[in-house]
Amino acid sequence: MKKIAIVPAYNEEKTVGAVLAEIKEFCRDFDILVVNDGSTDRTAEIAGTVPGTRVVTLPINLGIGGAVQTGFLFARKHGYDLAVQVDADGQHKPAEVRLLLDPVLKNEADMVVGSRFMEKGGYRGRPWRRLGIRIFYLTNRLLLGERITDSTSGFRAYNGKAIALLSEAYPDDYPEPEAIYILKRRGMRVLEVPVQMESRRAGRSSIGFFGSVYYMVKVFLAIFVLFLRRQN
Repeated sequence: MKKIAIVPAYNEEKTVGAVLAEIKEFCRDFDILVVNDGSTDRTAEIAGTVPGTRVVTLPINLGIGGAVQTGFLFARKHGYDLAVQVDADGQHKPAEVRLLLDPVLKNEADMVVGSRFMEKGGYRGRPWRRLGIRIFYLTNRLLLGERITDSTSGFRAYNGKAIALLSEAYPDDYPEPEAIYILKRRGMRVLEVPVQMESRRAGRSSIGFFGSVYYMVKVFLAIFVLFLRRQN
């Protein structure tokens, strides 16, 4: 079984090296692909020094959707059976990749999402981000009948079917909640497992208060439009 770790990265020179070292330590049978999303710092240079890491550099910053879809296209083209998505900012713990893989390897899920909120006393985050996640939770309950506690999590594992579908149909902007809906519409199985996450190790998130409001409105409308199309 061919396995790949997809690491989207934009201006993460301070963290990407350590993240890749951890992936190599805990995911020894995985190839590693860093999708350098038009970074203006040394992200690509540092990633390229880590043995066994392949770096694809996008000519402009496409955003997380374009970067992750690039990873899916690469995985599909090269015949990978399994992919994990790990952020380059240090929030995700490569030591917990095994928790994501287990349901996929047991054929219990096509995509597994690592959730910060399934266990009490875990990650908190900013209040407006928690509000947005709660709204997506209620939307998923209403439209899908699913209890997805952390639909914005980018810590995920995918089997070959999910890789193939998302390489063709992946949202451009704030894609994580919409991707769940796309997979469920096609009859694929989405499962959550509890994981621990940390605050980013360096730099600042590109999504502030107003970005979070835009995020919530945009994704909610996109999911609702997908739902209406399905009904028609």
